[in-house]
Amino acid sequence: MTDRVVRVAAGQGFWGDWLEAPVRQVNGGPIDYLMMDYLAEVTMSIMQKQRSRDPKAGYARDFVPLMERILPEVVKRRIKVTSNAGGVNPRGCAEAVLEVGQRLGLAGRLNLGLATGDDILGRLDELIDAGHPLANMETGQPLADIRDQVLSANAYLGMAPIVEALRLGADLVITGRVTDTGLTLGPIFHEFGWPSDDWDKVAAGTVAGHIIECGAQASGGNLLKDWRSVKGLENPGFPIVEASADGSFVVTKHARTGGVVSVASVTEQLVYEMGDPHSYITPDGIADFTTIQLRQIGRDRVRVSGIKGGPRTPMLKVSIAYFYGYKAVGTLVYSWPEAYEKARAADRILRARLKDLGLEYEQVLTEFVGANATHGNLSGPPDPEAPEVQLRIGVRAREKAPVERFTREIAPLVLTGPPSVTGFAGGRPAVEEVVAYWPALIDRRVVESEVRVEILKA
Repeated sequence: MTDRVVRVAAGQGFWGDWLEAPVRQVNGGPIDYLMMDYLAEVTMSIMQKQRSRDPKAGYARDFVPLMERILPEVVKRRIKVTSNAGGVNPRGCAEAVLEVGQRLGLAGRLNLGLATGDDILGRLDELIDAGHPLANMETGQPLADIRDQVLSANAYLGMAPIVEALRLGADLVITGRVTDTGLTLGPIFHEFGWPSDDWDKVAAGTVAGHIIECGAQASGGNLLKDWRSVKGLENPGFPIVEASADGSFVVTKHARTGGVVSVASVTEQLVYEMGDPHSYITPDGIADFTTIQLRQIGRDRVRVSGIKGGPRTPMLKVSIAYFYGYKAVGTLVYSWPEAYEKARAADRILRARLKDLGLEYEQVLTEFVGANATHGNLSGPPDPEAPEVQLRIGVRAREKAPVERFTREIAPLVLTGPPSVTGFAGGRPAVEEVVAYWPALIDRRVVESEVRVEILKA
């Protein structure tokens, strides 16, 4: 008798990922769970800005039409879904999905789990007054210094609310800021009934979640090693974890899909966003990446085993976004001959004009795309015979006025600067608000998740 296997499939790796991926994961072969990850640090601040303009917004809106496409098949195949698409408005996301379920005639066949509690924006003053400084992890500066500029504040929750929602019978779990890894770790823990303090199992499930959290990046997409050998990326197979009760798992993908699952593809994903390999910290525990053992056991099948872990820390990370100022970026394309020299001259002229106008900026940054934008001067001097070079220049300031004036100084260079401008990309640059990131820690005891499960009724 073969050991039981729980299959968790990646459906989205970020907000804006390939819309066909979850559809093909559901229809392409047997899976037990569909994991859909939408959130990054900047995503939360974008969603918060959207919600400030519209109380019904603040979540990944494309999640709802995707659910409309796949829910009938998900229910038919008894596949469960976990997703942090709720962003800063998980309740709004859940209500939209419930409306879809009603419209599809799924009443009585769909239980929706909702996990909240990560959003602490409304509690900031209370927490600061209670002695939680939420100091910037990089600078030590207390949050009180920029309190009036904060746009969003979300603690990273782990697998616990997902495990609880599944225990209560949820078929689809929508959360706010649950960690990317928790979306996979939760289903595995629920299915095998592991204790939450089995740190090696926590580490194993965390690594499984980390491998598939970025979608096809673990199955041939964005692969550096032998990238030319990766075939069929017009139909990429997103990764699937086949988890076993002993903590080991196999990374694979559906048959007859493009891409590749190899030791190289899995390894490249493992080092993504990794700091100290001995201590990959999540709200659920710590994984030691140096203990991971990878073995190719067949075509598009990599076995992962041997993972060791340690206890969770007493703190939770908090992702805070705050308003910092304004920025704008403009571009001009110069053609051969002497494209690079023309672009450099245009940069000097523009900077001189801005200075003559008495405009002050925190930063003025220039890149010469086609000459040095990617590697600077590390690869040697730019090719003087480059057929074209794009001048890309950006400015940032605390006040809006100097940034607005900058946007009006780009276009005149077409006729008052070096010759051969062939592209004024995008027209006059737009002034954008700068959202800055503030990482902090908070005592996990003051952050509590809330879980509820709603049965879709007729």
